Amino acid sequence: MTALPRAEAPPADVVLSVRDLSVRFGDAVAVDSVSWDLRRGEVLGVVGESGSGKSVTALAAMGLLPATATVEGSVRLGDTELIGAGVRTLMEVRGARVAMVFQDPLSAFTPVYRIGVQIAEALRAHTDLSREEAHARAVELLRSVGIPEPERRAESYPHEFSGGMRQRAMIAMAIANDPDVILADEPTTALDVTVQAQVLDLLRKAQRETGAAMVLVSHDLGVIAGIADRVAVMNKGVVVEEGTVEEVFARPKEPYTKDLLAAVPRLDAVVEPREPARGAPLVEVTGLTKTFPLTRGSAFKRRVGTVYAVSGVDLAVRPGETLGLVGESGSGKTTTLFEIMRMPGVAEDAQVVFQDPMSSLDPRMTVGEIIAEPLRARGLPVDGVPELFGQVGLQAEHASRFPHQFSGGQRQRIGIARALSVRPKLVVLDEPVSALDVTVQAGILDLLVRLRDELGLAYLFVSHDLAVVRQISDRVSVMYLGRTVETGDTATVLGEPLHPYTRALISAVPIPDPAVERTREHLLLPGDPPSPFERHQGCAFRGRCPVYAALGAGDRQRCETVPPAHEERRPGHLVACHFAQDGVSTS
Repeated sequence: MTALPRAEAPPADVVLSVRDLSVRFGDAVAVDSVSWDLRRGEVLGVVGESGSGKSVTALAAMGLLPATATVEGSVRLGDTELIGAGVRTLMEVRGARVAMVFQDPLSAFTPVYRIGVQIAEALRAHTDLSREEAHARAVELLRSVGIPEPERRAESYPHEFSGGMRQRAMIAMAIANDPDVILADEPTTALDVTVQAQVLDLLRKAQRETGAAMVLVSHDLGVIAGIADRVAVMNKGVVVEEGTVEEVFARPKEPYTKDLLAAVPRLDAVVEPREPARGAPLVEVTGLTKTFPLTRGSAFKRRVGTVYAVSGVDLAVRPGETLGLVGESGSGKTTTLFEIMRMPGVAEDAQVVFQDPMSSLDPRMTVGEIIAEPLRARGLPVDGVPELFGQVGLQAEHASRFPHQFSGGQRQRIGIARALSVRPKLVVLDEPVSALDVTVQAGILDLLVRLRDELGLAYLFVSHDLAVVRQISDRVSVMYLGRTVETGDTATVLGEPLHPYTRALISAVPIPDPAVERTREHLLLPGDPPSPFERHQGCAFRGRCPVYAALGAGDRQRCETVPPAHEERRPGHLVACHFAQDGVSTS
C-alpha cells in the first residue's frame, strides 16, 4: 500500500483544500499526509473501513478533534487557514461557511432546547435576524426538509423526533446559512434503508439548491456510487486511491479498493438457488402476536397503553435452509426471534448469535470458557472445544485470551463457536454482520455458508440489509409493523416482489455501481412507519403506500377497514395485499 503523491497548489475553483494533513493521538497515527481538493458544487465521497481515518479527517477540518489530538498540515477554506486558527475564526466559519451533518444527530442537538430554538440560534449567530424572524425561518427550513407540521414540531425536543426526522432537522440546520461546504460524516449509518433513501435524496436537493460543495464520509460504497462525483479511498490513515466515481468503481487500481468492491454484497447479484433439505419444519408459527404494557412512573408504575410489537407473523424454517427475516426498525423482527426461542421444544435445538458480539460475551471469562459454558450447563464433555475453534477459523491456542483481545470479526466467530458447541439444528442470527466492516462481513458470511452446508444447519437470519439476505438466504419473509406481508423464495421475492412495501425496500438499497445506481427507479416512501402504540385497522401500510394513494374511494375503503390476508399468488409466494401487483420486476 502506497500513499498518493503530495498534491500541488489547488486550482482556482477549489473551495476547500486539504494539504499534507496528519493527525496523531499520542504515538498513534490516525491520518498520515492526506491531501485532496473539493471543488465548487461537487460531491467528494471519502470511503474506507473503520479506523481508516475518514471521520478524523472531516473533524480535523472543522477543528472538532479533542485537545489530545496533534494536527499538522493545512486545511484552507478559500483564503482562510483552519488548522491552528483561533476560536473566533472557527466560530465564524462553522455553520456559516462550513456546515456539519453528524452521524448521530441526537448527540449533536442539545437535549434541553427545542429543535426550532436551536435552528434559530444557528441563524442568529451569523445574521442580524430578530428572534421572531429567525424562528419563522427555522420553521420554513423544517418545512423545506419535509418535517410534517413544522410549526408544531419546531416546539419539540430532539428526543421527540424519530431518527430520520432528527437527521432532517440536522440538515435544515446545516443549510440554514447557505454554506460553501457541507461535511456529512456517515449521515445515514444508523437509519433504515427507506429513511436512508429519503435523507440522501434530501442531501442531494440541499446541495443543489444551496450550491454548496459536499464531502460525504461513508463506509457504504452503494451510497457513494449514487451521489458522489469523485471518491477518495482511505486505508490506515492514507488516501490510497482517488478519482472520478466512475473510474474508481469500474477500474480500481489499488488492491485495497478492489478488495472493498469485491466484498460488497450486491442486491442485483445472480445467486444460484440451493436444494435445502426437505421435511417437517423445525419451527413453524402462524398468527404470532406479542404485546407489551406501556407504563409511566418510576416508583409507582401505571399502565398507560399497549405496544403492539408483533401483530400477525407467519413463518416456517425447514431443516438445512436459511430463512431471511427483513423489515425496518420497529417491524418486530427481534421480538419475533425471542418469542420463537421461548416456544416449547425450540430452545433445546436452537442457539442464538447476537448482533453485538462484545456485549454477548462475558468479559470476565476466557473465550475457551465462554465456548465451553453451554456444554457444562448441559453436563456434556468439553473436550471438543479445540475443534470448535478450528471450525470457525480461530486458533485453539488463543483459548486463554479474553474477548477484548480479539477484533470484532473474531469475536463474532467466538459467538458462532459458542452457538455450535451443543450441536443445534437451528441457529438464530440477529443482525450478525451489521456491526462489521465489509471485508470482515464477507468472511463471516462465507463462514456461515460453509458451516450450514457442512453441518446441515438451518438458519433464521434477521437483517436490515437485503443484499446480505439475497446472498445467504433460500427464502425471505418481509415484515412491516409486526406483520408478515410477503414470503417466498429469495430470488422471486427480491426479483419480482408483489407487495408495494417490498418494492420500496428493494429500490432503496443502493447498488455499488454508478452506472446502475443512477439509472434505476427509486421509490421513496414518505415519513416513518406508524406508531406501534396504536392498533391499526385495515392495512397498516396504507399511509405510506403509493398503490393506496392512486386508488379510488371504494378501493381505499377496503384498505382502511379490511386487514389483508395472505394469498398464494405464485407457487410458494405469499403476499398480504388487496392490490398486489403481479409482473413487477426490480431487475
